[in-house]
Amino acid sequence: MKSTKRFSLLTGVLCTVLLMAGCGGGNNAAAPTAKPAKEPAATETAAASATADAASPAIGSTVKPVAFTYYSNYDWDTTEEWGRDSTTSWIADTLKVTMTPVQSSGAAETKFSTMIASGSLPDLIMMDRGANVERLRQPGLLVPLDDYLDRYPNLKKNAGDATLNMLRSEDGKLYQFPNWYTSSPNGNGGWIINRKIYKELGSPKLETFDELYAYLKLVKGKYSDVVPLEVGAKGRGIDTMYGGFAENKPYLPKANPVGNTLQSIFEDQVFTQNMQFASKLFREKLITQDLFTQTGDQITEKLKTGRVAVYVDGDVVNPGRGADSALRAADPESGYDIIWPIHKAGLDAGKITPNNYNSLGWNVLVITKNAKDPEAIFSYLDWVTSDQGQRILNFGRQGLYWDKTDADGVPILNEQGLNTPQSDKDKERIGRFNWVGNTTFIDHTKAKMDAQLPPDKQNWTTLAQQKVTWKTSKNFTEFVNLDPLPDSEEGTIATAVNDIYQEVFAKALYAKSDEEVSSLLSKANEDAKRAGYEKLLKFQTEKWQNNLSKMK
Repeated sequence: MKSTKRFSLLTGVLCTVLLMAGCGGGNNAAAPTAKPAKEPAATETAAASATADAASPAIGSTVKPVAFTYYSNYDWDTTEEWGRDSTTSWIADTLKVTMTPVQSSGAAETKFSTMIASGSLPDLIMMDRGANVERLRQPGLLVPLDDYLDRYPNLKKNAGDATLNMLRSEDGKLYQFPNWYTSSPNGNGGWIINRKIYKELGSPKLETFDELYAYLKLVKGKYSDVVPLEVGAKGRGIDTMYGGFAENKPYLPKANPVGNTLQSIFEDQVFTQNMQFASKLFREKLITQDLFTQTGDQITEKLKTGRVAVYVDGDVVNPGRGADSALRAADPESGYDIIWPIHKAGLDAGKITPNNYNSLGWNVLVITKNAKDPEAIFSYLDWVTSDQGQRILNFGRQGLYWDKTDADGVPILNEQGLNTPQSDKDKERIGRFNWVGNTTFIDHTKAKMDAQLPPDKQNWTTLAQQKVTWKTSKNFTEFVNLDPLPDSEEGTIATAVNDIYQEVFAKALYAKSDEEVSSLLSKANEDAKRAGYEKLLKFQTEKWQNNLSKMK
């Protein structure tokens, strides 16, 4: 999950639409307890009580009853009705927490602006960090969360002061509750190969870009209907390739960290080498020829029908899982395998990091001053991000697929959990309402839960993450929040540089030689400087150094 947008610096993507299968402190009022919507058998409850959350307060005891409205500020996101799935039904009955959704109806920005102008903001909003948060904070429309951090300590304990400090606004206060924050490496980007094609071609060594080039030529020569190298929609996989041309250097959009400053990406020799190699593959028809026009569905179809030999992208483990399953259903010898990232000859393979991640996660939740009881909303969110909450929101309420936990708090699958197909579990909509995901807890938990299954039922994605992608990720928290406000002078410059970048990226792929690629990048650099690029880089360098100070 989890793909990188080239043209927006480390922009978050709402991840609650993905099923990540990714204890509360004191409170003045405890929620009344009611029977869950689907009550587990008495024997199951007794067995569970001895092990699950043995050292924690009663489940949900830190949550104040509350009803609130919720809005997701994304065109594509539709919030489902609360209580229709088993998890939120249990939450409504047991914790006395209910939510009424406000929909964007495919026009999030218009809806958002209208709500601000009319003073009709919902109680709780999910959005990207940055400009829109400031649109609410500066006129005083948001509730600061600082007073709640010690009263309900799960966020502070799990996210840590360094991460929360990075989320503080210019006034020093915290208004943002992070979603899918992390204290450990994560990421889904990298390389997968078509298992059957690779075996039929003799399973040659496939570690360096030279070896990749030779292999792709073999594929092209033997399989006329197969794409030798798929690079994803809009060529996103080329960004992932960048990480193989230097050690410990994943891609940072439109800037190159050198010492204590950010410098022009067009002068970055790693970027130049990457674009020259990509251009070579493109003109020899070894990579997708329709990369600028193909859709995600078209890529998925090619993968599921085995018409891709090698796939590189910012997220290969999620599409890889579906493709592997589809191919193996027809032929057990078919499917896809994840491999260690391809790299330039002479580099240390153990220092190749095509993935970047940041501790802040993806998007954030803010509580508006329209909320009648903001503390109660925070108490619920803080419970959700606790170990208790994460277990229930991500793996179902206790008694459904698990009855007790191990010493690390990992649910132990019961008979129903072991024997229910994932497709049936998905119908429970588990994970859909996990708005404040704790990535570290969920990643480690789902890995241990997956290990409880027989090998043929284990999750392909989880195995790929454990084997490769989490091990090839670099912490890029210091580079978040570098983008200027759109209506500022630097924001205008950023838009111009963005346009120059997009244009030269396409032209470079169509170049007829390495020399032409270099010439195009040189011209783009001059055009960007005329547009004010150096002023933008100075602004972003100051923001970067400020981040480093906050993190200390």
